[in-house]
Amino acid sequence: MAEETVVLIVGAGPAGLATAACLNLLTIPNIVLEREDCCASMWKKRSYKRLKLHLAKQFCQLPHMPFPSDAPTFVSKNGFIHYLDTYAARFNVKPLFGRSVESVALDEGEGAGDGGEKWWRVVARNAVSGEEEVYVGRFLVVATGENSEGFVPKIQGLEGFGGEVIHSCQYVSGDRFSGKDVLVVGSGNSGMEIAFDLSNCGARAAISVRSPVHVLTKEMVQLGMSLLKFIPCNIVDTLVVGLSKLRYGDFSNYGLQMASKGPFYLKRTTGRSPTIDVGTMDKIRTGKIPVFPAMINIKSDGIEFANGKTRSFDAIVFATGYKSTVRKWLKWKGNDNDDRGGDGGVHEGGDVNVDSTSLKDNGNDGGGMNTNNDNRGAVHVGNISCNGDSGGVLAVLIMVAVKDGGCGKVDGNLFNEEGMPKQRHPDHWKGENGLYCVGFASAGLFGISNDAQSIAKDINAILSQKRANDGYKPNTPLAVSP
Repeated sequence: MAEETVVLIVGAGPAGLATAACLNLLTIPNIVLEREDCCASMWKKRSYKRLKLHLAKQFCQLPHMPFPSDAPTFVSKNGFIHYLDTYAARFNVKPLFGRSVESVALDEGEGAGDGGEKWWRVVARNAVSGEEEVYVGRFLVVATGENSEGFVPKIQGLEGFGGEVIHSCQYVSGDRFSGKDVLVVGSGNSGMEIAFDLSNCGARAAISVRSPVHVLTKEMVQLGMSLLKFIPCNIVDTLVVGLSKLRYGDFSNYGLQMASKGPFYLKRTTGRSPTIDVGTMDKIRTGKIPVFPAMINIKSDGIEFANGKTRSFDAIVFATGYKSTVRKWLKWKGNDNDDRGGDGGVHEGGDVNVDSTSLKDNGNDGGGMNTNNDNRGAVHVGNISCNGDSGGVLAVLIMVAVKDGGCGKVDGNLFNEEGMPKQRHPDHWKGENGLYCVGFASAGLFGISNDAQSIAKDINAILSQKRANDGYKPNTPLAVSP
């Protein structure tokens, strides 16, 4: 028997929690599905010990709950986890844990209301009972985010590497690498901080860098984000780049190249964040952490780099980012004969990487709320959770967890082949047929907060319009096929 609600949410990270909280404040029933046994599992289970928010707390808070006034400006990992748990409790967000989504289908006219309306049907596996569960809702919010699955680039000879190979999401601390030669691939926030941690723990760390970067202090970033509210981006970029040059000098002296475009311009246009220095640059300048160009090949005598040099390492840590897994699990069943079946995989989103928790846009940017009041809109939420209440004619299903599997046809005109929104900010969060997404704007926690509020407002506007047109009452049960 299908469990009905208004909004279905997939993922109980920050995006799922924020979306569910906003819906709860509007008394819109929702269900949050989470594969793991806790909310914010990436923060709790797949992040390194020294991780902290590199942005000031005012840019990292979720809707309707600022950080306490006595919290530090830059919140620690444990401090942020405590904040998220408190947030879920305050807004009565109660995800259904241990629900691994196996397939999602958009059904039309199967007894799910009058007028040929479409409904989202989610099939999830209960990790405790092993049984298959079905959830039905009018709206589906994808809150699994951009950081669903670690990305490791294809490197010739990698499969034959004799040492340890891990992704940054598997890295906890540098203690067990003490005395070893470790190559960190990637110069983003995770890569630079992991290299710093390895060096402090007695490892001989090195960094492989492929692309130009901007390196700033957290104070420079805080200044820039504050100024963006009042000053054009190009002027702010000129200022912070000048400060960076005063602090670090010529990057090329250390094997790094400064990006030609400004850091805030690049964040806006490409989603790529500047690297926020935690002390790594001083170790690079003194030669304690050498910098190598891109990896070309892994041979029996070591790793070959683009400059022709070869060096042996005991381990490789790939801090090379993440990828979306939406296309693996989001299925579509329309009026044609498309199959609903097939496995899918949704992983909780979350902005664990500091480079994804920052700088997408200035403080004036919002989530791009659409108030056209049609009932086709869809929102995708990266990490949002909802209370477990169900009921109502319209439903938004927020799913927290999904099992990896086959890929089906994606509908809703929201995601591209890479599982990212087709539209750029500010139109990225809403698709068709009641499909939404949160946490896919490369704008970190600041973007998640904007998206969650926009989605809740949009769904509320659609429901209000439907009530005005049809006399719909929120507690009217759905007519759904079992």
